[in-house]
Amino acid sequence: MCVRPVDHSSLANLDEVTTTHLHLDWTICFTKKVFDGSVTLDLLTLKDNVTKVVLDASYLDIKKVLYLNDQELKFKVGERRGALGSPVTIDLPEPFANSTSFQIKIVYTTTPECTAVQYLTPEQTLGGKHPFLFSQCEAIHARSFVPCQDSPAVKLTYSANVTSPLPVVMSALDRGSRREPTGGVTYTFHQPIKIPTYLICIASGNIASRELSDRCKVLAEPEMVDAVAWEFEDTDKFLSTAEGVLTPYEWHRYDILILPPSYPYGGMENPCLTFATPTLIAGDRSSINVVIHEISHSWMGNLVTTKTWEHFWLNEGHTKFIERKVLGRLYGQPTADLDAIIGLKALRESINQYGENSPATVLQPDLSGGGDPDDFFSSVPYEKGFNMLHFVEETVGGPAIFEPFVTSYVQEFAGKSITTQDWKDYLYRYMEEHHGQDVINRLNTIDFDAWIHQPGHLPVAPSFDTSLADASYALADRWNAARHQADFSAFSPKDVDGFTTAQLVVHLERISDQEAYPYEALAAMDQLYGWSQRKSPEIKFRWQMVTLKASYEPIYPAVVSFVTEQGRMKYVRPLYRSLAKAKGDGQALARSTYLAHRSFYHPICAQLLAKDLGLA
Repeated sequence: MCVRPVDHSSLANLDEVTTTHLHLDWTICFTKKVFDGSVTLDLLTLKDNVTKVVLDASYLDIKKVLYLNDQELKFKVGERRGALGSPVTIDLPEPFANSTSFQIKIVYTTTPECTAVQYLTPEQTLGGKHPFLFSQCEAIHARSFVPCQDSPAVKLTYSANVTSPLPVVMSALDRGSRREPTGGVTYTFHQPIKIPTYLICIASGNIASRELSDRCKVLAEPEMVDAVAWEFEDTDKFLSTAEGVLTPYEWHRYDILILPPSYPYGGMENPCLTFATPTLIAGDRSSINVVIHEISHSWMGNLVTTKTWEHFWLNEGHTKFIERKVLGRLYGQPTADLDAIIGLKALRESINQYGENSPATVLQPDLSGGGDPDDFFSSVPYEKGFNMLHFVEETVGGPAIFEPFVTSYVQEFAGKSITTQDWKDYLYRYMEEHHGQDVINRLNTIDFDAWIHQPGHLPVAPSFDTSLADASYALADRWNAARHQADFSAFSPKDVDGFTTAQLVVHLERISDQEAYPYEALAAMDQLYGWSQRKSPEIKFRWQMVTLKASYEPIYPAVVSFVTEQGRMKYVRPLYRSLAKAKGDGQALARSTYLAHRSFYHPICAQLLAKDLGLA
């Protein structure tokens, strides 16, 4: 009998029934900001005497539940349980035996409180003529646009018919469209590979596309689609390199949709259709690592999936690991190590933000209290996970031994949802079978408990190639030594000639680690290197963090401008927090800015910013 563990982030009866397929029939109404329609669930019992189905739901208006298309079933929407939403309990017509397949149809409407979908007015888009919507379901927001078993433990295929006045795309294969006599167009989709519900996505708006290869294209508003195509023209090369590291790509298409500025993440690995922020379009191809990261998710997370959100590092740590393997193959190991150095700085900042003893710094956190997984979103699962894998690789004997294991890991668990213990058990089983007791003895020297279950910083400091970072460090150290001088003529714009964007980032991060600089030194840096005028959001973000640390008031207007022109949480959350801590009217400015622009941000971002600023 198939036994599923309890998922503390789901209210569904996962131990009694599972979903094998989900079909959506939606009509989008931009004016009411709702989806109207139904979902049909193909279900399978996992034990005898199943009398009910319990689904996850959040802010849904459920109208009726049908069995065999016409028999109405009794249902009850339970009391809301915070971020987990409300359980929907559906009484079955009779007790069902184990392994019984059946189908139910739920007729419902989403509501404007839906946390998965953001609706944008024409004025909030680049073109300014049409509305736009997009979804973001990770971690537990799919339940706000479809009643379902909203747990990564459940992997299913899905299909959809979506009627909209504007083009629609989803995380599935396009199966055509038809114009409706009553207006609008119905778009049809099918995802034949099993995925968890958090990977279901939708966007609708004025969307244009450009083909990059026979399996890759970019999509965006027409006004920027050509710039996007230029920025990401090497996408198929990245995809082919990842295949060389792992296994053949299984999802048929790899397309990238650049969303409007309020999109809260760098990217989201929706199968067949990565969602990405327009902050990646810097005009210098400096953000290709984000595309490589999302491509790597095609194996790590999408094929092999965390069983619950406690094991989220399995998705993100492995993805970071593969991302840097691809970077190393394409651009050399020093480039991959420079990216790891930047990631290590982000990890330290996250741990310092939470506090070294915070449970949010544990690689496998405890969510048994029903906490919101979004509250644990940080660099920890990404970078602590990556560094553990990197340390395991070094311990067992390097890439020649560990990389074949990673490939075998994908082959073993593709299509499944697993736990950290599953990963560790397979690691030991593989190493014993292929390399014998010597490698097992090496594995036994690793304190896995410290890595996985203890809070705080890394139990073992990593060692990376710093050859590309050394010049960045040296320049920062020169400034640190000269911070109190009245004359900065020893510095020149030529100091940063030849620096890549990543090297500039490392330089500014070293500056930010130092004591806050005097205003005169900051003004000199900006005059010499033009930090405030840089287009790259990575540079802009780091420079603003440096200056906010010093409560450098001339930067406050630029910070307000930056946090209100884009909604990427990587930038806006640290900047709002730092502005709120800055002297003068920093806190008042941060709060008033947020309150004035709250509707601009995606609901996930808005909720977290409210918590950050003490407004929730």
